[in-house]
Amino acid sequence: MAYKKGKKRVLKNVESVIAHVQASFNNTLVSVTTMTGDVIVRGSSGQLGFKGARKGTPFAATQIGTNIARDLLALGVRFMEVNLQGPGQGRDSVVRAFQSSGLNISVLRDVTPLPHNGGRAPKKRRV
Repeated sequence: MAYKKGKKRVLKNVESVIAHVQASFNNTLVSVTTMTGDVIVRGSSGQLGFKGARKGTPFAATQIGTNIARDLLALGVRFMEVNLQGPGQGRDSVVRAFQSSGLNISVLRDVTPLPHNGGRAPKKRRV
C-alpha cells in the first residue's frame, strides 16, 4: 500500500513565539516554536550554504536570523522569547538580527546546561 501524504497544517495568527538558539563552536541552529511547542520555522547555517569553519561564524548566524525573521513577520509574529544554549559565537548575532528585523524580544534566557558536580574524575596516575 502506498504512503498517503496528509494535509499540511497551516498556522495562522501566531503573535508570540519562542526561538531556541543552539550555538556550538561549529554551527548555529535556530528553531522557532509556538508557546505549546509546535515548530513553525527552523534554520541552520548549513542550510544557507555555509560550509566548514564558516558555519560557526557570527555572520552566518546573522543570516539565519534575518531569514527566519522574514518568515515570522509573514506569519504575523510580533513578540518573541529567546532561549540561548551553548558557547558559540552566533548567540548574540541571532538576537541582534531578530531585533533589527522588527521583532520585539520580551525575554532572553540562557538555558546552557551546567554540571553541578561534573563528570567522573580520571583514574589516579600511577608512576
